[in-house]
Amino acid sequence: MLLLLLLLLPMCWAVEVKRPRGVSLTNHHFYDESKPFTCLDGSASIPFDQVNDDYCDCKDGSDEPGTAACPNGSFHCTNTGYKPLYISSRWVNDGVCDCCDGTDEYNSGIVCENTCKEKGRKERETLQQMAEVTREGFRLKKILIEDWKKAREEKQKKLIELQSGKKSLEDQVEMLRTLKEEAEKPEKEAKDQHRKLWEEQQATSKEQRERELAASAFQELDDDMDGAVSVAELQTHSELDTDGDGALSEGEAQTLLGGDAQMDAAFFYDRVWAAIRDKYRSEVLPTEYPPSPPAPDVMEPKEEQPPMPSPPTEEEDEAEEDEETEEEDEDEDSQGEQSKTASPTEEDRMPPYDEQTQAFINAAQEARNKFEEAERSLKDMEESIRNLEQEISFDFGPNGEFAYLYSQCYELTTNEYIYRLCPFKLVSQKPKLGGSPTSLGTWGSWAGPDHDKFSTMKYEQGTGCWQGPNRSTTVRLLCGKETVVTSTTEPSRCEYLMELMTPAACPEPPPEYPMEGDHDEL
Repeated sequence: MLLLLLLLLPMCWAVEVKRPRGVSLTNHHFYDESKPFTCLDGSASIPFDQVNDDYCDCKDGSDEPGTAACPNGSFHCTNTGYKPLYISSRWVNDGVCDCCDGTDEYNSGIVCENTCKEKGRKERETLQQMAEVTREGFRLKKILIEDWKKAREEKQKKLIELQSGKKSLEDQVEMLRTLKEEAEKPEKEAKDQHRKLWEEQQATSKEQRERELAASAFQELDDDMDGAVSVAELQTHSELDTDGDGALSEGEAQTLLGGDAQMDAAFFYDRVWAAIRDKYRSEVLPTEYPPSPPAPDVMEPKEEQPPMPSPPTEEEDEAEEDEETEEEDEDEDSQGEQSKTASPTEEDRMPPYDEQTQAFINAAQEARNKFEEAERSLKDMEESIRNLEQEISFDFGPNGEFAYLYSQCYELTTNEYIYRLCPFKLVSQKPKLGGSPTSLGTWGSWAGPDHDKFSTMKYEQGTGCWQGPNRSTTVRLLCGKETVVTSTTEPSRCEYLMELMTPAACPEPPPEYPMEGDHDEL
């Protein structure tokens, strides 16, 4: 028993260290009542009995730690059972309990309840909960680190496999490219030959039609059927007028006949027909020769011919007729011009390819398909290699603990917006009631302080604000057992602050402390 008392005596003396009111234990040695007091700022020395005499002698207020005499002084709350606290000396004896132990209101007439033990208990419970979160979060963090190690090894193996297979696929693509080019040569030659023959046939048919039109016109112009068209016979067609006076003069007619008085059928087509065909009006239906047809649009036959457009229905015909009757003459003329440029007729379409040419086309198409398929596979493989290289080399924290966030996105819904965070990629917001998302920034870098680099993420170059900068977001990472966005604010215009709780941010917890017992300043 005596030994126990001897052991407790030093502690009692320590607790009972005599010091002026409002002075902390760490500063008690400055207040020695056996000698004058020197202001803590060294500005003056005063007799010790002037300490806490309710008169401010020191400029720094250090001579009145237990009174409200010095507005710049500080009063120390011991707060046994809770946390020690400094308050302004102005609050001493002001009728408000600022210290949980009530020592600041020793002479105000106010009775302060000592709440330090209850506050200490709640504080310890909170710290215990935080410690539990930290312990569990750190346990999960170690699992995340191990998962990334395994995943990284698998990705590295996959990368090696893809890089090895890439060379083989590149060789295959080049081989198929060569086969495609070889198959396209006879295809092109056969198609060119087919086109050439068709164009020659078209030219022959066109010339034949022109000769028939010219022969018909010659017969109509040869009124006396003497086998020649004379100046007088040509003058009966005033539409051939060349000077715009509405009549074909003898001189104009002779000029059209190449200076001769008449022209026989043998020379009519070569020398006269081209000059008069577009103006000449036949005396029998049709009353007007069609203009010289332009070169037909070449429409190559394909392996699968598109369906021909269906003829218009009776209702469509009637609708078109009604529209034409309501249009002005200029509109009718314009419709007439459009009708002349209608789609090519069957005669103007290139006929189907012969069997041999089609076989060349089919072979070349098959070679193209194989080449394109292999080329797509190569591009997909190259994209996979790039993605793996980027992910493997990415800075996911000291031990890769943040890697699991790479392919995830997290949302937080507020009254107005839905905020979306895709770590290492982007941040966006979208109106809750619908609308397009707005970029709040794309991944920039880790932005924590030097001693804690991985505590903060920075996302930059988001959508520009109206007459302002581009939006950006700072993401603070907090320790938690779950991964969740806990808050989003906009501290300043176009600059957002988001908090993400994640086990990856949990530090290694300190040793557990006992739950019971008060912790004094001592």
